[in-house]
Amino acid sequence: IFLNLHYKMAAAPEWLTHDYIERALSSYYKDSNLCVLKLEVNPALGPGENYGGVLTRARVQFKLSQKPEETLKQNLIVKTAIEDDELTKELMEPYDIFNREMTLYEEVLPKLTELLKETDAFEPLFPTAVFVDRERSAIIFEDLSVANYVMADRVKRLDKEHVHLILRKLAKMHATSAVFNEHNSGQLESYDRGFFNRYTNAYSGYFVGGLLAAARWMSQEPECAPYAQKLFELAPHYMDIGRECFAPVSDSVNVLAHGDVWTNNVMVKYDAATGRPEDILLIDFQYSFWGSPTIDLHHFFNTSLREPLRREEQGDLFNFYHSIFTNTLRQLQYKAHPIPSLHEFQMQAEQKRFFAMHSAVVVQPVMISEDATDACFNALMNDDERGIRFKNRLYTNPIVQQNLKALMPMFDRKGLLEVN
Repeated sequence: IFLNLHYKMAAAPEWLTHDYIERALSSYYKDSNLCVLKLEVNPALGPGENYGGVLTRARVQFKLSQKPEETLKQNLIVKTAIEDDELTKELMEPYDIFNREMTLYEEVLPKLTELLKETDAFEPLFPTAVFVDRERSAIIFEDLSVANYVMADRVKRLDKEHVHLILRKLAKMHATSAVFNEHNSGQLESYDRGFFNRYTNAYSGYFVGGLLAAARWMSQEPECAPYAQKLFELAPHYMDIGRECFAPVSDSVNVLAHGDVWTNNVMVKYDAATGRPEDILLIDFQYSFWGSPTIDLHHFFNTSLREPLRREEQGDLFNFYHSIFTNTLRQLQYKAHPIPSLHEFQMQAEQKRFFAMHSAVVVQPVMISEDATDACFNALMNDDERGIRFKNRLYTNPIVQQNLKALMPMFDRKGLLEVN
């Protein structure tokens, strides 16, 4: 979520050695005599970029014992926790993000991939984890950039072609997770630590602080001033409303939601000749949780879509997603709950629309910010003078102002600014 916040360049972990990579690749290739010939290690991200972790790029040359005459090359990305930031560690501890992501890559996502192979619409949804190391909170992936996967532009946001690709993959992830959960005695229902959860209010500095900054800006704008007072009154109840929104839907299809779907949590492959997107992979499952699939859609639509796509075509996008989601459930013979009709799915989306408002008002201003002043994790999460200054500055962005002027009347009509 914090890709555009500024961190110092993180050095590669000291333990990321020749012997370590040799053990990891030996495990992956099931070859105890695999031999690493050469290892080159560099930071994968420049200053000002962060994934809620440290990314290191490793280029490896190695030989397999079965083919000693052939030198193989592999490019890897090593994702590790941020170890040197005490505030980050303290705030993130209740979310358990690294254990959760490691378990998902090791035990859950490969099984969703196997389930999808039982349909007539198989395609890769996620990158492959080469090695998971719980002792060091590390995951090693194949480097997607070698296959020409890149990130789209978070500031420009996404057009319909990108959005359809992402929704197709997301619908298949959601549907296979519902079937997996049905087949495995509710195993995924323990994933109950999304951004809003009953264990912690760690994000209140960011979420409530952002809401108050939005309200302060609105109070200075005549056309938005009526909404400012409602946001001020909403603030003391905000985290409770969020927790209620994240609760699974009773008697309906719940899924393993990605939890943080936005432009920078997908990798895009473009056609070399046309420049059009031809494939995407979903990445970064640190905030995955068990709940309504519509929460992922609200977050994605209200952080990452270009205008006027967001304002005018969400109905069509919900329909597009629903068709693939329900078709995949049927192909996999899901039976735990009735598969929702389009109308029922739309009603569920309305029930969870708080998260659309939250994503538009509080989250998107951070995601499309280009102002590096005070932009760090501490300023985002705290409500001290620096944190308030940083959040206030987010609402000086003309794009944010234009979006909120267009969206606030709709959120108000739907009753999202009222304290129930």
